[in-house]
Amino acid sequence: MMPMDQKVNFYSFTLEDLQEYLKKYGKEKFRAQQIYKWVYESRVTNIEEMSNLSKDLRAELKNLISFEMPPVLKHLVSVDGTQKFLFDVKDGNTVEAVVIPSDDRLTLCISSEIGCNMACKFCFTGKQKLKRRLTADEIVGQFMQVHDSLQKEGLGRRISNIVFMGMGEPLDNSDEVFKSIDVIHSPWGINLSLKKITVSTSGIIPEMYKVANAKVRLAVSLNAYNDEVRSQVMPINKKYPLKDLLEECKRYYRATGEKITMEYVLLKGITDQIEHARQVVKLLKDVPCKINIIPFNEHPGSDYERPSDETVQAFHTEAMRLGAQVLLRRTMGRDIFAACGQLATKIDHPERMDISNSKIGGTHVRSFSHRQPSI
Repeated sequence: MMPMDQKVNFYSFTLEDLQEYLKKYGKEKFRAQQIYKWVYESRVTNIEEMSNLSKDLRAELKNLISFEMPPVLKHLVSVDGTQKFLFDVKDGNTVEAVVIPSDDRLTLCISSEIGCNMACKFCFTGKQKLKRRLTADEIVGQFMQVHDSLQKEGLGRRISNIVFMGMGEPLDNSDEVFKSIDVIHSPWGINLSLKKITVSTSGIIPEMYKVANAKVRLAVSLNAYNDEVRSQVMPINKKYPLKDLLEECKRYYRATGEKITMEYVLLKGITDQIEHARQVVKLLKDVPCKINIIPFNEHPGSDYERPSDETVQAFHTEAMRLGAQVLLRRTMGRDIFAACGQLATKIDHPERMDISNSKIGGTHVRSFSHRQPSI
């Protein structure tokens, strides 16, 4: 019998991992599938309630497996319906995840690291040095906590899409990220289609092939129209310049047949001009992609400004006129610092921002504080 302090967190197991783990204790492979279904399909984590397991097996499992998830410290709801969750990931560290609603989907933006090494100048997370990479159970735990919260609210909607665009660079923690994707995709687990999962990267070229191998969608933080500007706002460009990055994007397309999403942040006076739109379209002319335009979202200590609505619209219109597939992303959750580039830890993070002069209106937010029982 394994000592209690060596129990393994269930949410760290792929199905194959759990099969191998149980095999060490003389258990049949199908037991892993049974436990997966209890936890992910029925949301049963009390081993005593897993009625198709023998009493002896249930007694053993109590000493082998734990079901801890990162506790929710704070839950904020924006005026536009966006929800933000602050998770305790031990040793005084926290991460945030965001649920973004739209007419046809409910998207979870999930974190993969505490802080980030990429130091992108327009990103609040980038101002925090990397403290630690999250483990697969901490990533899957974010999903499960949000899923359970939504079900308790009785909204009748389930998470339909996941984007690894929260805190951290996913490909700087690729082993744990793709392990968590295995769990999230497993038909015995969460059973989310690979086409509904997107991994975003600032451009760590040596790791990008893993996105194609996993058969999930790729998003690339482009954010500039040439190397000089991109190196200023994204230091990683000095190591992996645009030419090499775009070649790797083409390789992804050849391997998957899926277009890449190019994320492009509009910084006032730096990346938001009509001529910049022309240069971006020219830069990407040979890359099968769609361009997501994201107006810069303010955060404390930033040196950048958000462009006017008129400037944003002019950029969008020019890119479309030139034949690019362009989406002007609606800013969601900005009043609770849940929009793109605003995520951080509770230490330096304000709770809300006055957006009374913005298009989405008022400043009122609902705030929840969760206390999670130990499982």
